[in-house]
Amino acid sequence: MTSNDVSNNLPAGYEPPKVWTWEPGNGGKFANINRPTAGATHDKTLPVGKHPLQLYSLATPNGIKVSILLEELLAAGHSDAEYDAWLIEISGDQFGSDFVNINPNSKIPALTDHAPKDGGEPIHLFESASILTYLAEKFDSQFISKNTRERAEVLNWLFWQMASAPFMGGGFGHFYTYAPIKIKYAIDRYSLETKRLFDVLDRRLADSRFIAGTEYSIADMAAWPWFGEMTLGNLYEGAAEFLTLSDYKNVNRWAQEIAERPAVQRGRKVNRTWGAPSEQLHERHDASDFDTKTADKTT
Repeated sequence: MTSNDVSNNLPAGYEPPKVWTWEPGNGGKFANINRPTAGATHDKTLPVGKHPLQLYSLATPNGIKVSILLEELLAAGHSDAEYDAWLIEISGDQFGSDFVNINPNSKIPALTDHAPKDGGEPIHLFESASILTYLAEKFDSQFISKNTRERAEVLNWLFWQMASAPFMGGGFGHFYTYAPIKIKYAIDRYSLETKRLFDVLDRRLADSRFIAGTEYSIADMAAWPWFGEMTLGNLYEGAAEFLTLSDYKNVNRWAQEIAERPAVQRGRKVNRTWGAPSEQLHERHDASDFDTKTADKTT
């Protein structure tokens, strides 16, 4: 049997047609919201709170990057970084008209700054790296550095993470956790790439306390929700053991150090709707909400 024998394909005998056509509801956890077109599916007005910064998100690895940065900015003394965080359920909220106006790609997180530095109209932001960079620069280059060389290194690793996420989430995470069937080829392919990425990070952290150097930065905040949470066993159940992530000693050291930061602990609770009720803060409008409005205190 040759490697291109169609009987090896899944389903057996499958061959790609000359022209692909969409088959709705083809399985998987998110099949009911997947579609090959963009744009709004319904009219929906987004709420706006009392603070200039309005975050619309969900506590996925990409979502908590921004809430972690905002909590770190507040902890660093930037009181103007106060924000409202509104829950966007990705079962369909991301296709509402107001959300699509902020992010035409219909992905969380999205953020609107109603008080930009130039004093003009509100600025809409989407893509987590864009939001992180914008906020870091807005608040006196905190967590990104004003030094040209240091800033370049932060951006190198920030965009490395952005390039890594599709392999880890859309690739490994999807086929290991969410796909309706287990496909060995797909899991092997994305496991290989995920472990290679962990090795890249582990080698970097062998020579550096943080990803971009000696200082904690938005590069760490972008990478930790993916690499750190997976290392600590909080992302894709069983993945840490399956990929033997305990082998990456430097990543483990870094992951634990960042997990112990109070601002990170707060940020990962924002817009969370699963897990322990004490770890869920569905909306965030004031720092006191962490003490009074987590799910264990409101249900």
